[in-house]
Amino acid sequence: MNTCKNIVLAVTGASGACYAQRFLERTATLDGVAIHLLMTDTAREVWRHELGSGPITGRFSLLENDRFDLPFCSGSAAADVVVVLPCSMGTLGRIAAGTADDAIARIADVQLKERRPLILVPRETPFNLIHLRNMTTLTEAGAIIAPAAPGFYARPQDLATLVDSFVARLLQLAGLQPLEEQYKWS
Repeated sequence: MNTCKNIVLAVTGASGACYAQRFLERTATLDGVAIHLLMTDTAREVWRHELGSGPITGRFSLLENDRFDLPFCSGSAAADVVVVLPCSMGTLGRIAAGTADDAIARIADVQLKERRPLILVPRETPFNLIHLRNMTTLTEAGAIIAPAAPGFYARPQDLATLVDSFVARLLQLAGLQPLEEQYKWS
């Protein structure tokens, strides 16, 4: 029996590449987790603009977003968890409408139909009525909407601490790590 969790991290063109980068770094340290990275073309541009380079190299497989023959595009091989981080409102809208026009939208659709965890992290503000209705539709379908809104409880002194605390919350939502583990990170 395979005990490895397959996690798909889908990165879209919204601002917030630092969250995706930290998610990759943190999940790379977890045993029994296989990470599969998907990026839109716009996500690659935003990543370079915000972080100065392409995605970090590490313990993950890089999948092509224009391929529909990926294992996770089928309900018979659904991922254990899919996190769309950050999630553009365009991607969120396409997922809500069921228009699986790329691998990210198709994999998200599979997660919903198979009743598996789908975590969407919009990084937009303010939300318009269309955004809110799409988020309601997805919540009703079983997705978790987790806006990129870090907490200030621990009085963070820098941006890295804010990013870490939010990523810790995502890891907890994904069932990968208890929330209190965030304070053990160096």
